[in-house]
Amino acid sequence: MSQETRPLSSAVDVSIPSVARMYDYYLGGKDNYAVDREACEELSKVVPSTQVLAINNRRFLRRVVRWLAQEQGIRQFVDHGSGLPTQDNVHQVAQQVDPQSRVVYVDNDPIVLAHGRALLEENDNTAVIQADMRDTDGIFDSPEVRRLIDLDEPVAALFVSVLHCIPDADDPAALVRRVAERLAPGSFLVVCQLVSEDAATRDFVTEFMRVSTQGSWGRVRQQHELRCYLDGLEIQEPGLVEVSTWRPDAADAGPKQLTQEWIEYGGVARRS
Repeated sequence: MSQETRPLSSAVDVSIPSVARMYDYYLGGKDNYAVDREACEELSKVVPSTQVLAINNRRFLRRVVRWLAQEQGIRQFVDHGSGLPTQDNVHQVAQQVDPQSRVVYVDNDPIVLAHGRALLEENDNTAVIQADMRDTDGIFDSPEVRRLIDLDEPVAALFVSVLHCIPDADDPAALVRRVAERLAPGSFLVVCQLVSEDAATRDFVTEFMRVSTQGSWGRVRQQHELRCYLDGLEIQEPGLVEVSTWRPDAADAGPKQLTQEWIEYGGVARRS
């Protein structure tokens, strides 16, 4: 469903599962409701690796932000579809490297806005805005982004485990290109999403999530489709991979997926 026909709301609807709250549940968080937990339990019956996948995805986010801050000197981050605050959020990892690092979180879920603002109340270098991640103009023209992000300097734009929420009709590849065009040379895009090379898995999860979330879902895709998102950008080593294998850190070793019916697949690209 396009953003024009699905306006943002400030009300928390506890009758419909939320992708952000389901992710929170898989990570062991407490900011979720019975409807979210029930959806997770049903999903895990068919794709049992989902909780491990979510944990490894969060560990990937931590590693990639640390790498961008420590080794690439990035001090500005825009996190699209950030989800609910949990441990080692983007601003916490980046500001461990440099306390002056600036972060803007973007999510359309009102509970993310409420929890995020409470968490960041005393952090002047970080903000959270409620917006549809497809609304690139609205995001980059928002007061928070204008205050914190200097688009003449390199920025890291994050799309971590969110592009599968965007329907084909809204063209996730075009979204990534629009954001890349806004960024200065030397900027980075972090992109990963749920993929499966098994048609039955793709079809089941796509339909289950579409029905459960009442349309707040796109599609489980294949690896080759994700590669197209980064056309024209310099994909950084080790390339596009299952995220637990992206620059693994012995100190940050996550659990192994015992089944591979679907994976979180992605990597990092640089705008030259």
